Amino acid sequence: MADISNSKNTIQSLAKGFRVLESFSAQEPQLTMAQVARAAGVDNATAFRFLNTLVDLGYVQRVPNTRLFELSTKVLNLGFNAIAHADLRTLARPVLRKLVGQTNEAASIGVLENAEIIYAERIQAGLTRLGVDIRIGSRVPVHSTAIGHAILSSLPESEQRAILDARPRQKLTEKTLVDIEALLARLQQVRQRGYALSDQETVSGLYVIAAPILDADGIPLAALSVAAPALNTTLPQFEQLAAPSVMEAAQSLSHALQATGGVISPR
Repeated sequence: MADISNSKNTIQSLAKGFRVLESFSAQEPQLTMAQVARAAGVDNATAFRFLNTLVDLGYVQRVPNTRLFELSTKVLNLGFNAIAHADLRTLARPVLRKLVGQTNEAASIGVLENAEIIYAERIQAGLTRLGVDIRIGSRVPVHSTAIGHAILSSLPESEQRAILDARPRQKLTEKTLVDIEALLARLQQVRQRGYALSDQETVSGLYVIAAPILDADGIPLAALSVAAPALNTTLPQFEQLAAPSVMEAAQSLSHALQATGGVISPR
């Protein structure tokens, strides 16, 4: 374990919490509170508080009918999410570059976190005149985006409803759909045709098409989108031109990510 006791820029309690997690190993996957305290270099009372906090958060679990603790599988998500995002961005960049051209002025990859879409990768050649300032790491509400609709369309309706109800659904433009039943009907349409189409629902003057990136079991890992200014084309023309290439690119990324192995949904 790194010695950070003299650092003025660290939160010591957080460091102790990670030392508690690091107490567990392949050789000692199950430990008592006292064993954790000794391994982490803290007293029993501190170990007790940290372990109970980690149990509440789902990263540690009690072994039934014993005084032992062990890591839960939720800990795996921390590492797998980093791997998934790294693989996703590396594989996506050349695909997104091919999609950006005279009509499509931006191409993006987004992932779902709670009720928001986080942009994991983006190639942009224009759109500044529309005031679009979406960058890697930008967050937008899932209900208002084509990427969000593409991801949600591959989930069961009960999960769709839970995610859409997780936060207030605000109208970002006059065309933003906020009614829950209308959104669920939209998601059914998206699932049937294989892509989501947004008519200025996130940004006025912007058309967007998105398709889901799926794992081998059909679980959405992310979604890929392209965007074009409405002043350059009509919605039917944009859909006809962009939908086939977006779906093909999303399928290509799905197959590539599946081939890497170990990539799970970053939600």
